[in-house]
Parts: sequence; C-alpha cells; structure tokens
Amino acid sequence: MAKPHALWRVKPYLRPYVGQMVAATLLAGVGLGAATVVPLVVKAVIDGPLAEGDRRGIVYLGLATLALGVLESLAAFTRRLVAGTVSLGLETTLRNDLYAHLQRLPVSFHDNWQSGQLLSRAMSDCRVIRRFFGFGVVFFVVNVITFLVVLVLMLRLDPVLAGATALSAVPLVWMSLRFERKYLVVSRRVQDQDGDLTTRIEEGATGIRVIKAFGRRDLVRRQFVADATRLYDSSMEQVRLRAKFWALIDMVPNLTMAAILFGGALAVGRGSLTIGGLVAFISLLVLLVWPIESLGEILAMAEEATSAAERVYEVFDTAPAIVDRADAVALDACEGRVRFENVSFTYGTDTILRDIDLEIAPGETLALVGVTGSGKTTLTSLLPRLYDVSAGRVTLDGHDVRSLTLPSLRRHVAVAFEEPTLFSASVRENLLLGWPEASDDDIDVALSIAQAEFVRDLPWGLDTRVGEQGLSLSGGQRQRLALARAVIGRPQVLVLDDPLSALDVHTEALVEEALRRVLQGVTALLVVHRPSTLALADRVAFLHEGTIAAVGTHSELMERVPAYADVLSQQADVEVSADEMEEEAS
Repeated sequence: MAKPHALWRVKPYLRPYVGQMVAATLLAGVGLGAATVVPLVVKAVIDGPLAEGDRRGIVYLGLATLALGVLESLAAFTRRLVAGTVSLGLETTLRNDLYAHLQRLPVSFHDNWQSGQLLSRAMSDCRVIRRFFGFGVVFFVVNVITFLVVLVLMLRLDPVLAGATALSAVPLVWMSLRFERKYLVVSRRVQDQDGDLTTRIEEGATGIRVIKAFGRRDLVRRQFVADATRLYDSSMEQVRLRAKFWALIDMVPNLTMAAILFGGALAVGRGSLTIGGLVAFISLLVLLVWPIESLGEILAMAEEATSAAERVYEVFDTAPAIVDRADAVALDACEGRVRFENVSFTYGTDTILRDIDLEIAPGETLALVGVTGSGKTTLTSLLPRLYDVSAGRVTLDGHDVRSLTLPSLRRHVAVAFEEPTLFSASVRENLLLGWPEASDDDIDVALSIAQAEFVRDLPWGLDTRVGEQGLSLSGGQRQRLALARAVIGRPQVLVLDDPLSALDVHTEALVEEALRRVLQGVTALLVVHRPSTLALADRVAFLHEGTIAAVGTHSELMERVPAYADVLSQQADVEVSADEMEEEAS
C-alpha cells in the first residue's frame, strides 16, 4: 500500500488546533474582505461625491476607508497571534513525540544513525513544518479565496477584463508544477546535507580533545569546509530555482496589468466602463499581486515541509524492536539466577555470538574474559535487553527476559559501561538517573562503594554541574560516578562492563575492595580486561570467537586452557606498561 503524502501524515498533530486554524483563516478572510471593499469605496468616491463635488460624501467615505484599514490591521494582528499559537504548539508536540520515539528505538538503531542527522530532524525539520502550517497553509487557502472573490467582483465590473485576468492563472499553474518537481529534489538534498554538517559540528565539539591531541585542526577544518561548501552549492541551487520561478511569477501580474490598462482604457472610451470602475478594477487587480507573488514562497515552503516531513517520518516509521510483549509481566522480586540458553546473536550479516550456554547462580560473580572483539560487551547487553537475542533465550529467575516488562527488568538489572556517559547536569541528577527516588543515605552509600566521595570537594558539592559528557571530570572520576549510579538502587543483578578500566592502580584497589562488599549477595556479570580484577570473580567464562570456550575458576583455566593464559598474559603486559607510564608521569 502506498504511503500517504508526507504532509498529510502530520494531520494528527493538527487535530487539536483545527478550531484555531479555522479562526486564523476566518481572520485572514476578514482582513481580505476589508481590503477588497476598499477599491469599491474608491469607485464610489470617484463616480459619486468626487464627480458631483459632494465634500461631505467624500469625508464619510474617507472615514469608511479608514475604518476598513483599522479592521484589516486588527484582523492581521489577531490572525498572526492565533497562527503562531497553532504552529508553535504543533512544532512542540511533534518534537516531543519524535524525541520520545527516539528513546523507544533500540540501541541498534542509534548504532546506524548519525547523531547530527537525528538532531537536524528534531530541530530544523520540525521548524520547517511549523512555518508551513503557521503561514503557508493559511495563506494558501486565503489566496485561493482572494482570487475567487476578486474575480467575482471583477466580473461584475467588466466580464471581458475579468476573463483576461482569469486566463493569467494558466501559465501560473504550469510554472508551479515544473517548479514543484525540481524544488522537492533539491530541498531534500539540502536538508540531508544540513544533517551531515550538523554531525560534523557535533563530532568536532565532542572530539575536540582528540583533535587537539593529534594536531588535526587543519584536517577537520578542511573536512568541515568541504561539507559546508556542498551545502552552500545545494542551497544556491535552491536559491536559483526560487529566483527564476519568482521572476516568472512576478512577470505575470505585470503583463496582466498592462493588458488590463489597455483594455480598460478602450472600455472607458466606448462608455462600457466608468473611470471609477476602471480604478476599482485596477485596485482589485493590485490585490491579486500579493497572492500571486506569495505563491512562489508558499510552494517553496510546501516542498521544504514535504521533504522535512519525509525525513521526520523516516524515524517515526522505524518500529521499536525492543518493547514489552502484550503478555509481559512485571518481576516484583528477584532472586538473581541468570541463564543464557543456546544464545546466538547476529548483527547485520555478522554472527557475534553463537551457542552460548551459561548459568550464573544467585549471589555469584562471573567474570567474562576474551580478546577484543570476542563478544563480551554484546553478551552483557543481552541481559538488560539493550539488544535481543537472535536465537535461544536469556532468563532471569526462570523468566525469559523478553516476557518481563522493561521497567521491572531494568529495575533489577543495573549496568555500568566501559565508556561512562554523564549528562550536562548536576552530580546529583546524574546519580539519580536510574533511581530518582533514592534518598540522601542511598547516595552516600553509593558514593562510598564507588570511592566517589571526591564530589564533596567540588565547588557546589552534589549540585555541581559536570558539563557536557562530564568532561570537566577526569576519566577515573567519570567512571566512579557511573559505578555509583549503577549501584545506587541496590539491584539484585549487576552488569559491569570493565568499569575499572580508567582507574589508576591505587583507586582501583580501593574500588575493588568496596565492590567486594557490594557484590556479596548480588549476582554479577563482570567484563574483565585487567587481570587484577579477576580476584572479584567466583568463576570465569572464557569467550573465544563468539562462543564460550571454557568455564571455571581462574586457577583451573590457567592450568587447562592455554588460550586463556595467553589472553591474560597479553593484558597483564598492557596493564604493567600503563602502570609504568603512570609512575613516570607522577
């Protein structure tokens, strides 16, 4: 089934504002009516009081013209106020829904989309849609009505001249159809390139430390200029299309005016039209200049809004892949028994995990060891359903995690990632992200566990804002805060994706000791890169080429699995080198 026109799909967001849109259109109609009556008043003045020397009549009709002008101004003011309320309300609701939908989409969606493209859709495209519905739709309707009303009044004055005016619409329609086809293509290209440029800016801002460290300012500047130049070239093509179209559009009323002046003069000479009638006819024709000239702007806005709506609905049309099933149940209490039963996971065409069978008993800490790219992080992501298995199942207390409601699952399973992400908010807000109802005592305990009491020494303590991505803090500080955030809700299952990697050896020892206390009675799945962290684990699972090669204690695997010993030996070398560099730096 073919999809409806992109702009038509915005209809649900207009429903709450139908009354206000009708009011805005009526107000525009009132202004139009007032403007339309003025030429008739002018005709009455010329053919009546002015021809007869009736000064009192001229004053009365002059006051009537003034009143019509005031009425038109008041209608325009109120119409803009109402239309602004409608368009801004539509934009806000549309953007809110888009953001909420982005939050529902799986991690795999965000893996494949540039953040700048999503940002441009949420900001620029929503604004384009707002401008069209706040201005373009109203004036398209009003301009069509204006043309019809004015044409009727012209017919009453002179049918022949009115017919000539009506014929001028034929080239307008033909040019508009040609313009529409070309402009839609260019408009979509401009908006896509705007998203690419937004991505370039966003990456340049978030990666500024890397750029400076490698001395690549000139490189990223050249890349930015290249993208900006492409956007400029496409925008100029857009400008040329509009300029050419508007020039042709402007020509039509001017040619029509010349023809009407010539034909009207002949009609006055024949006596079939009065001088007042000719002036009124010309004045009515002037009223059509704005609707004709604005046609180009409205069509351009319509095409830009169409491509913007297409881009927005590309996101809306992506169905959330990880959602609650219809029969999902909430897990109220959790013992913490975790099983991976014949689990496989495929990402695109690549098989990352296959035939994973693994059980973690309640209160047990299981370490995952493997070379980079062996699938450790992917495996840990399956338990909180950041991804769903391609085959097999993951269970928590015997429940397939896909049969549990997401809020209840993630209330019992907390995660701390290798790359800690903090938000541009206060320390307190970052800590309470996953457990907003936590008390001050809970915060104190979590900070103690993560060895993150350093926040007390920040300028405003827990109310200190950490800056975008927490870059005002060191890597170790960010990691400790992320760890505190994970344990603050005292979850029964804890997934730690090497959360100690950015800690120095002294802080790591303190955090490991604190973790040893918190892991008592908690089921934990721990990704390990530093061999020293293995002391926290009861058992170790060795992940090799996407499958579990061996499970046992650290000592057992060292004795009977040479590949495991090799991996730890390589990681130990890296750890020693890092420690030596740290000592030299200090």
